Amino acid sequence: MTVDISSALLDQLLAEAEAAHPCECCGILLGESERIGAILPAANVHPDPATHFEIDPQTLIDAHCAARAGDPQVVGYYHSHPNGRAEPSATDAALAAGDGMVWAIIAAGRVAFWRSGDAGFEALPYVTSPR
Repeated sequence: MTVDISSALLDQLLAEAEAAHPCECCGILLGESERIGAILPAANVHPDPATHFEIDPQTLIDAHCAARAGDPQVVGYYHSHPNGRAEPSATDAALAAGDGMVWAIIAAGRVAFWRSGDAGFEALPYVTSPR
């Protein structure tokens, strides 16, 4: 599977990470299957946001309710690693549901995409479009 995302959304993810630094940003990826059409920033409600993230539960509930009403589907999540690498951490691996969702991890000025599965995380290639 190859993720399809616009260059504008990649820029938005990078800007979210920069604005949240030195804390982790986080949010929801919206779209259809492998196409990410929008992001929904969320408050990081984790007690230690400099090294962990937790998407505001109400934002997540609202996104799923909107999807059931016909809005874009929740296809995954994003967060940043302010002082790390754009790959899943041991904490990410321990907390991931293994549900096939796409994770975007932002670090060191780049975005990497991963799929959370039963066997852990799998790196996903991506293509950008001008949309």
